Amino acid sequence: MSEPRKIVIVGAGLAGATAAGTLRERGYAGEILLLGTDAHRPYELPPLSKGLLMGNTDEPDWVHDAGFYEEKDIAHKSGVTATRIELGSRLVHDDAGGEHRFDRLVLATGSQPRSLPVPGGDLPGLRTLRTLDDALALRSAFKDAERVVIVGAGWIGTEAAAAAREHGAEVTVVDQVGSPLLAVLGEQVSGVFKDLHTAHGVNWRLGEGVAGFTGGPDGVTGVRLQSGDELPADVVLVAVGAAPRVDLAHAAGLELSDDGGVCADAGLRTAAPDVYAIGDIAAQFHPRYGKRVRVEHWSNAKWQGEHVAGNLLGENEPYLKSPYFFSDQYDLGCEYRGLADPETDQLVVRGDLAARDFTAFWLRDGQVTAAMNVNQWDDGDALKALVEGRASVTAEQLEAADLKSLG
Repeated sequence: MSEPRKIVIVGAGLAGATAAGTLRERGYAGEILLLGTDAHRPYELPPLSKGLLMGNTDEPDWVHDAGFYEEKDIAHKSGVTATRIELGSRLVHDDAGGEHRFDRLVLATGSQPRSLPVPGGDLPGLRTLRTLDDALALRSAFKDAERVVIVGAGWIGTEAAAAAREHGAEVTVVDQVGSPLLAVLGEQVSGVFKDLHTAHGVNWRLGEGVAGFTGGPDGVTGVRLQSGDELPADVVLVAVGAAPRVDLAHAAGLELSDDGGVCADAGLRTAAPDVYAIGDIAAQFHPRYGKRVRVEHWSNAKWQGEHVAGNLLGENEPYLKSPYFFSDQYDLGCEYRGLADPETDQLVVRGDLAARDFTAFWLRDGQVTAAMNVNQWDDGDALKALVEGRASVTAEQLEAADLKSLG
């Protein structure tokens, strides 16, 4: 494979910006064009729902320092949206009238917050959290709010609930599921997070759906539940997950997966010649799991951005890393590695759930599918080895043995 003359990267979030920077680190001397809709230079998303929303910092973690893109001769066009791809002509069109020819193309268009198709779902003031500007506006609103309602008890919803409580607001979280983070953690571990927020004064309306939002031209004023109850609110945050931004890829004729991602092989290549998909949109066939996997976490965006750079330059290596994410809520910090099915995998707990000082393992056929350390920080390397090494272990060993000896 000859070295491409020009690589176009559509999407200037963590995945796309990391790919651009890694190409230069690896000595690529051709043209790099990085197209992004955000007016800011590329930044990482985790601080938006953590330190920045809490008020501990006024800036996100920037992917690269100011001046990096100019210094590395990376053409970063911010505030520009790609509107059409011509695969046959190898052209990307943008909303500023630009046409960009490519030898290789990377799609890293990320995700957008999902909305609720209910009455009042388009009221002004109804908030989501995805961008730096979203986070700054939401933090300001939290500071002035007396009552906050958050729809969605996933990671964004629970982290935002913690931030709103730290700002002194009364907080109610609504979700149709019976416990926060249930689909990821299962009932027993999700109960730890439910109890944590309850101890900090969060009100739960779980097992209840949203019938609509109330308000008028001046903004949203509350949430109406399917039970008929109405929750008045100064701030309403909708945190019901994110949808991959795949309209561009779909219109170009690229295959989509059952969960709406862009189908890619083990090396992150799509079926179209010289076109790759990374980050939130990539439904990659993952050799470790033997199926397509689409992951919306910070680490996946960063690591796939690094990995795709080598394949753009001809390495053709499969992406093998397991998912990883972290969360900070009040005095609880945690890290999760792997990909478990909490409905079927065996849960093994090492430590004290009630004290929120433990490591949870999910075990399937004698192998660790995932591990999550909560307020324990000494065994990160051992947990990574257990998840990625597929060592044969028993529940008894995970409960009592030296973890470093098991990997």
